[in-house]
Amino acid sequence: MKAELKELSETDGQDIFEMIREILGENGFTGHFPDQDYEEFKRSLPRFVQISRGKELPDGYVPQTIYWLYVDDRPVAYGKLRHQLNESLLMYGGHVGYIVRPTEGGKGYGKLFLSKMIEEATKRSIYELLITCDEINERSRKVIERNGGELDSITNGICRYWIRLDAQ
Repeated sequence: MKAELKELSETDGQDIFEMIREILGENGFTGHFPDQDYEEFKRSLPRFVQISRGKELPDGYVPQTIYWLYVDDRPVAYGKLRHQLNESLLMYGGHVGYIVRPTEGGKGYGKLFLSKMIEEATKRSIYELLITCDEINERSRKVIERNGGELDSITNGICRYWIRLDAQ
């Protein structure tokens, strides 16, 4: 199995668009991508590159980079790595959010993806990662715990996990 993490770029194509469409409606995670028209999707990509660089951020946003997980040259998951946290993200959202394509669920890609996101965080000198999930989401909780997440608190049905990494 060949697994590769790729950062969103302006050249992303139809394979990513199809994954976004498949994920649509799963946890509301794809709400920021146009999903009805491929050309509109392509036109949206430069804006996400800007956000990753911290340029012209909307109110309440922090810089975040979107990554795609490819397995055997097929996109199977995507997620966001937020470079810092604001007050809202400290309560829900955290540094990392991700979702696996429904047709690829149950194959261990969530655990793999989160481990690769942790590697990216250390490259950005983020050594304490906050990850949140719904209390009833047992699969996500196991993925986080298998990647070293320690439960900090549960508030209003939201679990807050910290993953503490060694500074290299």
